[in-house]
Amino acid sequence: MSEKKDNVADKAGEIAKSIWLAGIGAYGRAIDEAQDRWEKAGMETPKLFKDLVKAGAALEEEARESVERTRSSARSVEERIARVRDNLTLARTRDTDVLEKKIDALSRKLDRLTKALQESGAIEAPAKKAPRKKAPAKAKAKTTSRAKAPAKRKTATRKKASTRSG
Repeated sequence: MSEKKDNVADKAGEIAKSIWLAGIGAYGRAIDEAQDRWEKAGMETPKLFKDLVKAGAALEEEARESVERTRSSARSVEERIARVRDNLTLARTRDTDVLEKKIDALSRKLDRLTKALQESGAIEAPAKKAPRKKAPAKAKAKTTSRAKAPAKRKTATRKKASTRSG
């Protein structure tokens, strides 16, 4: 039985050693690949930088064109809105003028019709209203809430006292 234990322990030790060596191999390979990429990046960096600058310049130009198109379309929309407002204001002014003329014409016709009916006796002329009379001015309100008591006569009391003694 001890041989079995030794055999199982040897197999477990071999598996653990294989796992350890696989990990070290993966680590070594990763380092080699990283060093290769680093060396290539060192050689390719100027080319990569130039490519990025070109792409950035192209994107900047596209952005400027897009901004200009947006600005011009915004101006166009603002101009359209201004024209619509002007047209509405002009239309309102025209409509107001037309309505005022119609009201004036109707007022004149109504005045002529009223005058004709009054002359024919069909209606009486409205009586002229008498001017309003002004209401009498109200008395001033008292400035104090309590009425003052009459002053006492001191002189009369003194006279009585002087007549008694004399």
